[in-house]
Amino acid sequence: MASCSISARETGSESATVPNWLELPTDIITNILRRLDTIDIVKNACIVCPLWWSICKDPLMWRTIRMIGERSYFNANFPEICHYAVERSCGHLEEISVEYFATDELLEFIVENGTNLRCMRLVECQYISDEGFCKAVRKLLQLEELEISLCSLSKESLEVLGRSCRLLKSLIFSREWNRPVADDGDALIISETMSRLRRLHLDGNRLTDIGLLAILNGCPLLESLYIGGCYHLELSQGLEERCLEQIKDVRLSFTIDYLQVLL
Repeated sequence: MASCSISARETGSESATVPNWLELPTDIITNILRRLDTIDIVKNACIVCPLWWSICKDPLMWRTIRMIGERSYFNANFPEICHYAVERSCGHLEEISVEYFATDELLEFIVENGTNLRCMRLVECQYISDEGFCKAVRKLLQLEELEISLCSLSKESLEVLGRSCRLLKSLIFSREWNRPVADDGDALIISETMSRLRRLHLDGNRLTDIGLLAILNGCPLLESLYIGGCYHLELSQGLEERCLEQIKDVRLSFTIDYLQVLL
């Protein structure tokens, strides 16, 4: 009996030290919920209790929407979840990340309901066309940061982006690596239309020394430059010195095996 009594007291002591989540201040709970993936918020957090549901109804909870993860994790419900989250933001949406499932229709819906969007990340969204992307970015006048990774968009989209989003400060633009022919098209468009850039990340690009020089001339505010898989670059001594003098953080990968050379 004595051992049973001790066990009961220990169990009671342990349970007493477990925090009651409902007693946490609302601002702390809100902060915690904002760190979750949007899918988790919609499918799980919203239905935990009335307090969490009340917090999740606040449009400011949806200023940032993140729908990211492994490809195998996604299913047909995710566009619907994204629609729901964007609607909940009531125009307060500032940042959104979508991987794999975005389409022209979804992108249009995001833009129509996110006129204050400052940061957008699209990864492997193969169902977004040049026409759909161009139509969308023409309306994103407040956009400052953009990532487009492996989305099969052409130079036309890049040019419309540069000419429409005049506040753009950060661009990550990644293409497939299996492009053996040198091409400075992307670099020339960036140099001609994105003079306010402070951060540029090009991956799988085919630019040469000519393209890199054009970027240095056309983007004088650059503070960070990363170019991956740029195996068409020769990087003459003068160009290397120019990079070091003009830009604080420079990282160039010269080979297709993604070797990084830190200047």
